[in-house]
Amino acid sequence: MKVEDQQLKLFLLDTHLVKEEDLKKAEEKAKKTGKKLEDILILEKLISPEDLIRLKAYILGIPFISLKDEIIPKEILEIIPEPIARAHNIIAFRKKGRNLEVAMLDPEDLQTIDFIKKKTNLRILPRLTDPESIKNALAQYKKTLSAEFGRIIQKEAEGIKTIETKKEQQDNLEKIAQEVPIIKIVDTLLQHAVLDRASDIHIEPTEKDLLIRYRIDGILREVMTLPKNIAPGIVARIKVLSDLKLDEHRLPQDGRFRFESGGNKFSVRVSVLPVINGEKVVMRILPEEAKGYNLETLGLRGRDLEEVQMALRKPTGMILVTGPTGSGKTTTLYSMIEILNTPEVNISTIEDPVEYRMPRVNQTQVKPEIGLTFANGLRSLLRQDPDIIMVGEIRDNETASLAVNAALTGHLVLSTLHTNNAAGAIPRLIDMKVEPFLISSTLNIVIAQRLVRRLCEEKEEYYLDSAAIKRISKYCDLERITKILKEEGLIKGRNKTIRDIKFYRPKPSKTCEEGYKGRIGIFEVLSVTETIKKLITQEVSDEEIQKQALKEGMRTMIEDGFIKAAQGITSIEEVLRVIIE
Repeated sequence: MKVEDQQLKLFLLDTHLVKEEDLKKAEEKAKKTGKKLEDILILEKLISPEDLIRLKAYILGIPFISLKDEIIPKEILEIIPEPIARAHNIIAFRKKGRNLEVAMLDPEDLQTIDFIKKKTNLRILPRLTDPESIKNALAQYKKTLSAEFGRIIQKEAEGIKTIETKKEQQDNLEKIAQEVPIIKIVDTLLQHAVLDRASDIHIEPTEKDLLIRYRIDGILREVMTLPKNIAPGIVARIKVLSDLKLDEHRLPQDGRFRFESGGNKFSVRVSVLPVINGEKVVMRILPEEAKGYNLETLGLRGRDLEEVQMALRKPTGMILVTGPTGSGKTTTLYSMIEILNTPEVNISTIEDPVEYRMPRVNQTQVKPEIGLTFANGLRSLLRQDPDIIMVGEIRDNETASLAVNAALTGHLVLSTLHTNNAAGAIPRLIDMKVEPFLISSTLNIVIAQRLVRRLCEEKEEYYLDSAAIKRISKYCDLERITKILKEEGLIKGRNKTIRDIKFYRPKPSKTCEEGYKGRIGIFEVLSVTETIKKLITQEVSDEEIQKQALKEGMRTMIEDGFIKAAQGITSIEEVLRVIIE
């Protein structure tokens, strides 16, 4: 949508919406930077984005429509399929006879208008809208699709006949797995999970029905319940896809398969576990292509980011990432590999599983059933002339010893450990029979992390009251946190305290149902300095190492969480949930 700068300038002067003096300054800045006048006006807060869009509509003679609080009827919304609506920022919102009114960010996009006209055989009437309206309308597709998925699944489930006996189930499992209704249900569950950004699907048999739950942003949510009689068919279908034994119901089984959704390829890691009421299935959904994460988007910042970047520049040594299952350790490793992945180096990995495929990286999947363990795989990798080695996880004494020796003999080794904090990695390695002097010689840095949910753009401001401060002070040193927030410029003024700073709570809305969307990491980064090396060789406790690291400037995960909470990225409640409660 084109509104020339000169048109905009004349209109602003005529209407006195912007002072002439401010407009001249904005014009000069636009010329210097090569940016549009409208961009400078918004950047300098001389006009709001909403007012600018309304002005453009007036200048162009195109009606403006706001859909921020509009509930669009399903039959109208779906006239334009979601992929087209999302790609071209166009929403069908009203239909009268042969006329279809569409809201657009660019009503002069004649190619899209002509495409919709041919597809619908309707007369298209473009209306100008704002990004918030588009966002609200696109969110309604999700609700419509979710309801549609639920309807499909329930309809298919009703069409499946009850299998009377266990013998009938056993004799017909392969046939049941190929039935169209069962195939549709499993496919729909997978498509729905991708739509909802779920990382895991839990299929849980209860005494009376089959419970479906998705893990979204780290939290399990109940999605639907299905009739118990279709459980054998769903489990059988998943077993067929994963190449598992259909007739094995007493022992756990693990497998994997792949599927496509919306043009993207996904790998599904499957775990089948016998439980009292049948077999429980958990499917972990993994995008096959790495998402192009970098350390900044993961949440590393300031000193922590600099320390990690320095460690990555070292040609040898060991970098460890610690945290519980599901805390984003593997994603952090892949982000570091992305930085190190240049044509000049040979990178080899041994993983369980290979979660993302990366170009120029030699990735190996462990297979314990044929003897390809982390230890055996690592031993073989060392004969492949690697410069950089990534070991998915250090689980045992042999793997730990091999990883440390690889770091000692001229390789850069990246791996993960299950410990609660960064300092805890050192006694964990000692427990695995690694000599303290070898740890001090090879360990460059330890990164501990957790994942917290991100607050949506719309959030509620508040200040900490006495009760909240009393509760928080049980878990952390508020005096130290106050000092850190002052260093970060988040508390301004010598006499100001943590009571004087705004924090934020989730504010559920139509476009963000729970007030959270997506996740970000909170970190603590322990650099192995000369002082800490001495402490390691003396075999002091992890508490002593932690104290020294704090003296040298390390910030704990909870402190990093408070910085992100004060910046409005997450909430204090979320930080405490993942670390303490």
